[in-house]
Amino acid sequence: MSKKGKNSFLVSFVVMALLAWGAYYAYQKLFASVHLKDKNYTFIYIDRNDSFDDLINDINAEKIIDDQEAFEWLAKKMDLDKNMNPGKYRILNGMTMRQIINLIKYNKQEKVKLTYNYQIHNLEEFVAYTDDKLELTDSELEDYLTDEKKLDENFKLDPDNSFALLVPGVYEVSWAITAEDLMDMIKERYKRIWNQSRTAQAKKLGYRIPEIITMASIVQSESNIESEQQKIAGVYFNRLNKNMPLQADPTLKFANKTYDIQRILDGDKDINSPYNTYRYKGLPPGPICLVSTQAIDATLNYKKHNFIFFCAKPQLNGFSDYSATYQQHQKYASAYQKTLNKIGINR
Repeated sequence: MSKKGKNSFLVSFVVMALLAWGAYYAYQKLFASVHLKDKNYTFIYIDRNDSFDDLINDINAEKIIDDQEAFEWLAKKMDLDKNMNPGKYRILNGMTMRQIINLIKYNKQEKVKLTYNYQIHNLEEFVAYTDDKLELTDSELEDYLTDEKKLDENFKLDPDNSFALLVPGVYEVSWAITAEDLMDMIKERYKRIWNQSRTAQAKKLGYRIPEIITMASIVQSESNIESEQQKIAGVYFNRLNKNMPLQADPTLKFANKTYDIQRILDGDKDINSPYNTYRYKGLPPGPICLVSTQAIDATLNYKKHNFIFFCAKPQLNGFSDYSATYQQHQKYASAYQKTLNKIGINR
């Protein structure tokens, strides 16, 4: 081989080596896997008002990407700066930068599960729980739930009984959902429950929907057995019809915020609260818990009878003894109290 040929071969070899090294470098920078320390995944959160620069800074702060400049360059090449979707994104160990970019660009976010159950007793707890799970602030939900016009137009409710619109269950939502969109989801479930049939039944009984929900919340708090719920609802409707106070123990627990106690004491009845149904006649202003569809149906289809008293059976089996006279009720109540004393339930 001539000298000129050797030089040409050497130049070609160097160029190929540089190209190979460049390709390897590009691969390492653009397609290398994410390496998370001591965990299989992490999350990034994109606020509704975040800019592209905010996203880059967040990713850098979480130490997800080693080369911020390379990620920013590729993200812009893939138009992420023009296609950002707010939400919560799970970044798996081993993901490439391209996969991360596509995750956000195509809105493959991880939904947040909101579980609204009987552990949420009032609007304050609902707002606190929801705000803790989502980007929402306290004021966003509170503003909606105290807006008389919106509540009346959408639910025929007012701020005093707006807790009635909440249907228990699991809601899967975007971490960045707005208060308006969340309430739209809640409204859809509310309307599914309060269909034409149930609405007509409430009207037939002579009660508004919020009143039925409030009654059902008391009934549900007394028992989770459907047949018992129907009989208990009958007792409370009889009391209302006779203009008697409801004297419902669950409302005292709600008023005193002693949700987990098993025994009501005379001192509990002293609280000056519209939820004290020993002091104030009629239904309280709103529900005392989130209400199941079963309890609503049991209330709407309550058992008609002449009982105006009931007391849990001393067997503590979830059923109650019913009576039409106070004298008979006292006998049942005495047996129940003896059982509580015997097993040491003082509160």
